Amino acid sequence: MTDPAAMTEAEAANRLMRLAKEIARHNRLYHDQDQPEITDAQYDALMRENNALEAAFPQLVRSDSPNRQVGAAPTSALKKVRHAIRMMSLDNGFADEDIAEFLARVRRFLALPGDAPVALTAEPKIDGLSCSLRYEKGGLVLAATRGDGTTGEDVTANARTIADIPERLAGADVPEVFEVRGEVYMAKADFVALNERLLAEADDPAKARQFANPRNAAAGSLRQKDAHVTASRPLRFLAHGWGECSALPGATQWEVMQAIAAWGLPVSDLLTCVDTLEAILAHYRRIEAERAELPFDIDGVVYKVDRLDWQQRLGFVAKAPRWAIAHKFPAERAQTTLEAIDIQVGRTGKLTPVGRLTPVTVGGVVVSNVTLHNADEIARLGVRPGDRVIVQRAGDVIPQVVDNLTREDARPPFLFPDHCPVCGSEAVREEGEVDIRCTGGLVCAAQRFERLRHFVSRGALDIEGLGEKTIQEFLDLGWISEPADIFRLPAHRADLLGREGWKEKSVDNLFAAIKAKREPDAGRLLFGLGIRHVGAVTARDLLKRYTRLPAIRALAQEIIALRESMAPVEGEEESRFLNRRDKAIAELIGVENVGAAVGHALADFFHEPHNVEVWNDLLREVSPPDYVVETTASVVTGKTVVFTGKLETMSRDEAKAQAERLGAKAAGSVSARTDLVVAGPGAGSKLKQAAALGIEVIDEAAWAEIVKAAGQG
Repeated sequence: MTDPAAMTEAEAANRLMRLAKEIARHNRLYHDQDQPEITDAQYDALMRENNALEAAFPQLVRSDSPNRQVGAAPTSALKKVRHAIRMMSLDNGFADEDIAEFLARVRRFLALPGDAPVALTAEPKIDGLSCSLRYEKGGLVLAATRGDGTTGEDVTANARTIADIPERLAGADVPEVFEVRGEVYMAKADFVALNERLLAEADDPAKARQFANPRNAAAGSLRQKDAHVTASRPLRFLAHGWGECSALPGATQWEVMQAIAAWGLPVSDLLTCVDTLEAILAHYRRIEAERAELPFDIDGVVYKVDRLDWQQRLGFVAKAPRWAIAHKFPAERAQTTLEAIDIQVGRTGKLTPVGRLTPVTVGGVVVSNVTLHNADEIARLGVRPGDRVIVQRAGDVIPQVVDNLTREDARPPFLFPDHCPVCGSEAVREEGEVDIRCTGGLVCAAQRFERLRHFVSRGALDIEGLGEKTIQEFLDLGWISEPADIFRLPAHRADLLGREGWKEKSVDNLFAAIKAKREPDAGRLLFGLGIRHVGAVTARDLLKRYTRLPAIRALAQEIIALRESMAPVEGEEESRFLNRRDKAIAELIGVENVGAAVGHALADFFHEPHNVEVWNDLLREVSPPDYVVETTASVVTGKTVVFTGKLETMSRDEAKAQAERLGAKAAGSVSARTDLVVAGPGAGSKLKQAAALGIEVIDEAAWAEIVKAAGQG
């Protein structure tokens, strides 16, 4: 986590902007799409970092701060409904000291003596989907998900299929209006049975729908457009509070929860009332000890001030009540054997080690695979096949190895491969990076789809009609495997005309688009090859000097020879040698803003024979003309322009290309030599530097006017 004390105000503002966007994205994935990418523990770490920065820099708190948001706005096809009273989130505590401080804050706010008893209710924090049930005159009239706290989704028809949710509340003392709030969840055993049933019912087991965990299963089942699907899923409900109500059946949290239970809604058997820190923590330890045996997943214990008049006085902060806190559990752990380490190759060439375990139950879920992240993590843990390891499910989602119990056993270390297990190309790690990547991007089967998609993308060759679906279709047919194959597709015309969705006009349009790119822009072609660190701007910068693609390959061969010829002098430290070598590579390239990282990437690419074969094959199919930058006179000709912040109508690369066509230099940083800064939303330190130096700043719309006035828009 970043240390606020070590950050400047500009750095803190930039980090808060990034955190706000990242946390908002994860909220959408978790609350709206039911597809979380990170663990609860990782999410909590992001929130703690955000909170620490906001505390250190209160003047920088953003309008979109995660502390002002609850959940995520619903985007599904279900009808949207507005909550009568906002559905709030909860602040989290992770250590006993956090709970002690919570009690101290309550006492300070209420002006109570430091030793005054504060009664709290305590109950398990169930890992499900928040749901509000509105009863009028005792009858259920509306069920809604939390959504973003203000607006949720109408799931009334689906909720009526859940046995735990009564159509009518029991008893004669039910208020005119009462909203019960709780969690829709799926029991662990029911979750396993559901996945087994879905697998058995699938025509193709390999394509069977399988839920990742009970929370995802519950959310996906409740948010169905067809209530019959929900009815076929074993959903349950547990009440933990209330929203709008015309009258309260008690003066304390405990009394109201007992009334809700009496009306026929399930309330946790582990709900209790305690009034000392010692009793609170003892109850927490009890639930933690029983956690694995509980029928449902939980990730902590929720404490609420019992007296409702105190709750009303305490009120709320931006998104959470001051009178409640969630005491989160640490990740659960178990011991097992690491049977094997497999290397998977991702679409971008990254080699990721995956540990195969003797299956073990961790937190009620059977774990048989675990990520080992990278070669450095394997070395840190010292793991080898056959080791006894400790596995934890951080946040109850992603399993990971946290300790190696047999590190000292006499067995050879695991050797991370130096060649790709898929295509046999060299696998290299760049200096300063932890990931090892396959260099055979154009020939590696694991990367073919991603590389071909990039090759025809808008910033590269921009071949209209070759979308992701079409690329995958042609890959599956075996018609394409490398870029040159695209230009040989017309040979399959007859076969393509016979396929579903392909008519004569669409086939002719595709082949015409391909033919139009047989003399492609050299910069786009070089960028389209997907060489690491060679983006659209770098490709153009290289070609401004070297003009032709064969000269780029010749440059790579010179760099290879330079790397092989250089060696440390006697007594020279490795870091000094590497700096000397990289300086020589940058001088050899001789292009401003293009450094040794690009040189190494070019050398690695052309050092791999497979890539050279693909390169030669491609140049037999296309004839890119020499690269010439044509410029148009404009008000920015001869000036230096810096783009900062988020550009909303174009990519950063496209903006820089526009600047070059207008005769301007597009720089990456602000300095005294900068003439103009184009700032989009989220601009941070560069904007402040521009203000300090008195540099003109315009927005994206004003830049578009400059481009239009020069006849380029």
